Amino acid sequence: MAENSDTRDRVRELVKQVLASVPPDKSERPNPIERVVVNSLQEKVGKEFDRDESAKSLITEDDLRGLDPGSKVRVSESAKFTPLADDIVRERGLVLIRKQSRRALTKVRSVAVGCDHGGFEYKQKLVIFLSNLGLNVRDYGTDSKDAVDYPDFAHAVAFAVARKQSDVGIIIDGAGIGSAMTANKIPGVRAAACYSVALARNSREHNGANVLTLGSGQNSFDEVREIVNAFLTSEITEERHKKRVGKIDAIEREYKK
Repeated sequence: MAENSDTRDRVRELVKQVLASVPPDKSERPNPIERVVVNSLQEKVGKEFDRDESAKSLITEDDLRGLDPGSKVRVSESAKFTPLADDIVRERGLVLIRKQSRRALTKVRSVAVGCDHGGFEYKQKLVIFLSNLGLNVRDYGTDSKDAVDYPDFAHAVAFAVARKQSDVGIIIDGAGIGSAMTANKIPGVRAAACYSVALARNSREHNGANVLTLGSGQNSFDEVREIVNAFLTSEITEERHKKRVGKIDAIEREYKK
């Protein structure tokens, strides 16, 4: 019996030695080094820039230290570089991304704004937004949340645009529809009620709209801000669209006779 016991112990020890000599199977395990590399590459590719120095008007060599070759650096539109900074940009092949201000992108210089009582709060915020873009803003009221008639204020804004006192107009009422109807009665005005960025851009690029009407009950102010930005940064450029807008103007002239 003792002999059989010794034999079993020797077999167990031999099995342990054999198992210990076999390398573990890693075929089902992810390679942690490979995964780190892939993720870091995805982060780098997805980034718009590697360093943001757009708040500075003068870029020095210290601002560019530590950047890898080919890195992307965002700088202000009018940023200047010291000679040593210029050398670093060239030697490392740094990519400079010039930050453009929204004012530089707008296609107009002046805006007439107006609203009824339903659009008063949005209009007050919009005046600040437009002023911050550096635009000349003419505010035609209303000046409180007391009930008023939207045609009066839509008329005032549209008339200012028709007389070339402002490049474009923006009117806010509850739905934006009544103000558009009113504004379009003024010769030379092409008003569009827009509830989305796509519509605002289309109204400018395809229809040459010069008055935008908005509904305070249709969009949040964040949405209104984006709609207005799309309207102000777009313009009609293609001849086929200009030709069609010319036909709109021709129809207007026909009924003015």
